[in-house]
Amino acid sequence: MNAIAVNAIAIDGPAASGKSTVGFLVGQRLDFLFFDTGVMYRAVAWAILDRGIESEDREAVGRIAEQLSIGVNAPSDGETDGRQATIQVGELDVTWSIRAPEVDSIVPVVAANSRVRKALSRKQRLIGLEHGSGVAGKAGVVMVGRDIGTVVLPEAPVKIYLEAPLEERARRRFLELTERKKEADQAAVLDDMRLRDRIDSERADAPLRPAEDAFLVQTHGLSVLEVVDQILSLAAKRLGVGPAKADDSDLPLDASLGNDVE
Repeated sequence: MNAIAVNAIAIDGPAASGKSTVGFLVGQRLDFLFFDTGVMYRAVAWAILDRGIESEDREAVGRIAEQLSIGVNAPSDGETDGRQATIQVGELDVTWSIRAPEVDSIVPVVAANSRVRKALSRKQRLIGLEHGSGVAGKAGVVMVGRDIGTVVLPEAPVKIYLEAPLEERARRRFLELTERKKEADQAAVLDDMRLRDRIDSERADAPLRPAEDAFLVQTHGLSVLEVVDQILSLAAKRLGVGPAKADDSDLPLDASLGNDVE
């Protein structure tokens, strides 16, 4: 693949490693577009549930992924419910619907479908190249997922892979669910996350792994701001960009490292 110059930061890692929280804040600081690619897999999962399609029906799910109109936009001024972006399927706002437990349970199967990954990777790459080239209203893009640095945008000058022990990530996810007033069993959350890790790392198409030139960040024991600062330092060195915001006013009081989407 020929090298393409893009102002892009790729952040990958397993569930609840902190990708969404950290990526959103990095995007805010640099005034880059924040694009969490996991919402696309969740939108497909939501859509097949809405249509009564079984997640194991690989052909039908693949067709939905290829045909589905998924919109990802910055929240409007009137949307003050804590969302990082507004997610639409067609004209329908599904921002919170795609976080439902029934969506959680089938996202791993949907994301492991090769036809789905190919369809969504193409769409994600186009968005990354458009915004990374600076022609879409932002100076660059922060892309978050599980295969951004390896498959979707391997030419990103800054590649980050976030890590944390399984038990710590399960604790974060459990706390996130209880804070959102959702019923959750900590042992079940741990089992689900262990299964998700296995599916992500063993799938045939684009398995979860760090890119060879990725900067590894162990998030256990670090605050959100400490992780953000590490990435901003690397962005300054490799992209020559500095924060558009110099303070911490964009950090939510309840921000945690567990709020990943996919």
